[in-house]
Amino acid sequence: MRLTKQTNYAVRMLMYCAANEGHLSRIPEIARAYGVSELFLFKILQPLNKAGLVETVRGRNGGVRLGRAADRITLFDVIKVTEDSFAMAECFEDGAVECPLVDSCGLNAALRKALNAFFEVLAEYTIDDLVKARPQINFLLGIDLLHLPKMAAPAA
Repeated sequence: MRLTKQTNYAVRMLMYCAANEGHLSRIPEIARAYGVSELFLFKILQPLNKAGLVETVRGRNGGVRLGRAADRITLFDVIKVTEDSFAMAECFEDGAVECPLVDSCGLNAALRKALNAFFEVLAEYTIDDLVKARPQINFLLGIDLLHLPKMAAPAA
């Protein structure tokens, strides 16, 4: 199983927002931190917002923040929103080729069991777990620099 780039960056965006707790995160800042286009992140933002994983605040000082606590957003929550299909074999897909074994196939049963185990493991990990696993995440993402006090201009 390989997760899409969309899922990968959705998790990263949520991690950024969790690390930047108490502040609104801006898409340009997140894009810069991960070296990805803003347009790509805006596309990912829509399904995350619709699912309640993030909230957006419009306006000049707007941005994005988590829609619920980071310890209440699992990796499974994210992949349910960002992945289009979990078809591991042709027989999992809608409109698949007719197979006389589809209801009693050993491969189908084994793949379903593996997929369910995959989902169970992802449900055990939260965005908070990922952020806390990297004590220096704010430094690594450049978040610390965003919250430094602005230096006053020298008096002339």
